[in-house]
Amino acid sequence: MDNNKLNTITNLFEGKEIRSVWDSDKEDYFFSVVDVISALTDSNIPRNYWSDLKRKLKGEGSQLHENIVQLKMKSKKDGKSYLTDTLDTKGILRLIESIPSPKAEPFKMWLANLGSDRIDEVFDPEVAIKRAINYYRKRG
Repeated sequence: MDNNKLNTITNLFEGKEIRSVWDSDKEDYFFSVVDVISALTDSNIPRNYWSDLKRKLKGEGSQLHENIVQLKMKSKKDGKSYLTDTLDTKGILRLIESIPSPKAEPFKMWLANLGSDRIDEVFDPEVAIKRAINYYRKRG
């Protein structure tokens, strides 16, 4: 798999560092939850924000917290590796939808547009075929 998924996610955060790890067994990236929260909120302590959000989501019946995987990632502060809450790509996108922040709105709009496009393709498969043709033409 190429880095298109990683590059897309990283570009969405406009240069903010989001630590990630590639899992070759699952063929997916896992992203640091605290890094994403830090990039999207003005929280001084993103760990506390995540703790509060996780509790709130669990209370609302969200199963996002069940998808958390703790992986060792290098700390930005001291360079040592610590277990860090991570989510796969789907989980991170779901997390972004749950963050009430003006910085998260562009992501939410992007996700809504993608969802709308895919629904259009379900009802009119020709739209999907044209999208695929355009995609492959751009890639050469």
